[in-house]
Amino acid sequence: MPSATHLYQYSHVQETKENLDWADLPTIDLAKYGTPAGNKELADTLIEAIRTKGFFYVTNFGIAQERVDRQFALGQAFYELPLEEKEKYTPDLDNGNYNGYRPAGRRIMGGGVADKTEVWNMATNDGRITQPLPKLLNENKGEIEEFAKDLHDRVLDPLNHLIALALELPEDFFTNVHKWETHDESHLRYMKYSKFSEEEIEKLGDGLWSYGHTDLGTITLLFRQPVAALQIKDHATGQWKWAKPLDASLTVNTCDALSFLTGGYIKSTIHRVSVPPKDQRHVDRLGLLYFARPQNDLVLKTVDSPLLKREGFTQNEFEQGGHPVPNMGEFTKSKQMWQQQRGKTYRSDHGQVIVPGFEGKIIN
Repeated sequence: MPSATHLYQYSHVQETKENLDWADLPTIDLAKYGTPAGNKELADTLIEAIRTKGFFYVTNFGIAQERVDRQFALGQAFYELPLEEKEKYTPDLDNGNYNGYRPAGRRIMGGGVADKTEVWNMATNDGRITQPLPKLLNENKGEIEEFAKDLHDRVLDPLNHLIALALELPEDFFTNVHKWETHDESHLRYMKYSKFSEEEIEKLGDGLWSYGHTDLGTITLLFRQPVAALQIKDHATGQWKWAKPLDASLTVNTCDALSFLTGGYIKSTIHRVSVPPKDQRHVDRLGLLYFARPQNDLVLKTVDSPLLKREGFTQNEFEQGGHPVPNMGEFTKSKQMWQQQRGKTYRSDHGQVIVPGFEGKIIN
């Protein structure tokens, strides 16, 4: 078992040499952020990106690669813990709790193959991680909290500011409902897709580790992951494209809550995870992500935006159908219960009502 003193080096695998159909994604360069002219340029680029592509890159976000690699190293060390140790931290997944460890094998994929995806979520409550942690992570809790807070302050706050500018809202509208010190379900995640044998890949049939889906919060941040697997569905064309690893970047997508708050003007972006190309199938895929969610008591009604009124986006699916509009905490619990049902196939979940007015979708 690795000790804390042996975590400071992390080596990423080589990128694929295969000629994949890469998505052409715009970049939000935060080096331009902080002046009226720079903010205006970035806001225009950002709203166009999330309206058409759904995904974009963020660069120059002010977090050193050494600190990022340190989090990858902690994630790798966590997954090297014995299974019985990790399972001590499994929450009540069937009832929508998701902070802690989700073991592999809970869902059935193509060909009856059980998933090999492990998840470790760490949420902050009033700016601190309060959930139980294994010794390895508890010894490094302050560092993990500081890293998560820097993601919030250096990336999430600027993006929320730019979205508010684009929607002609008060500049602090979205930052005010994502305050670090308020209780929400935002969390840092270490995620591991273990490799499949060639026989398992053949049995899968469709070659997918995870079917097309949307995330449930506002914004998801994904650190550069050299193992090609993420595929995104272009809003404009409907085509699936591979997300290319871009050096020193975050890959970012928008999610369900932001779609609700904007009456569908900003769409929740559809993505899936494929079996990697052949020259990367011999390695596991380790992911480092941050899932941003607004405060639990925020009611997910369409915001009062001049732009949305002009464009005709004044009601989300709850409001259009005359359904009660859930708050973020209620929606989170309901969708997580739908996502985490043990033993079901992904396809069987399609079309289930998660909350009145909103159905879960699984997209090929």
